[in-house]
Amino acid sequence: MPTIILFLIFVALAVYAQNLTGFALALVLLGLVGATDLFPLPDVVNAVSIIVLVNATLFLYKRRALRWERALWPVLLSSMVGTALGVAALAWIIGNAYEILRLLLGLSIVYCAWMLWRRTAPLAAPSSPASFMSVGLLSGLMNGLFAAGGSPLVFLIYRQPWPMARIQESLIFLNGAAALLRIALTMPTVGFNRQSLELSVIAIPIVLLITAVTARRAPPLPPRALRLIVCMLLVATGATMAHKSISFLI
Repeated sequence: MPTIILFLIFVALAVYAQNLTGFALALVLLGLVGATDLFPLPDVVNAVSIIVLVNATLFLYKRRALRWERALWPVLLSSMVGTALGVAALAWIIGNAYEILRLLLGLSIVYCAWMLWRRTAPLAAPSSPASFMSVGLLSGLMNGLFAAGGSPLVFLIYRQPWPMARIQESLIFLNGAAALLRIALTMPTVGFNRQSLELSVIAIPIVLLITAVTARRAPPLPPRALRLIVCMLLVATGATMAHKSISFLI
């Protein structure tokens, strides 16, 4: 029971971070679970896909303000290809290199935190379709492997000359679409075991509650303070995961 309660606390923190930043749910939740070894990481990766999808659906419904940008088409299409490749690689990684999976995830979390904190001024004009396509492919690969493809998207989307609400909604939409695709590809290939489904079921009420409360509310802290909190959490969890994996491999 204490393990389940701690997992639900992690879910609440991750969903709250997602609603503030547009991307952090998978990274925060996988980082906290990986750092504490609550459950096997591959099982939580599958549960995260369902959690992200539920969060995105309710968040966008509450906002009723999704602005679909033509620039997002290359991201969505190329991420589909990347996700398929990532899911195909996942079957091999689960069987042969679990610690490498955790090491890569930990490093990606730290890198994501660095990108978020070092975010530069918005571009004068939207990025080219080629930029969106290449980032979408990389994001898809990470989504297929870790159910956490937000890192490349964050850096690109946050630099676009769009209002913050549009950036946030675009990221949540893309993450939700990627989660749906990953579920569709994973179920007939790698599959969802019983623990993945149980974790998803117990997490959904928390996801719905936190999202319903925060989706349309202004953040309680200044953006810089919120970004600092999220970055510190990401660095701490990512570094812990990477350290554990390196210690095991060495």
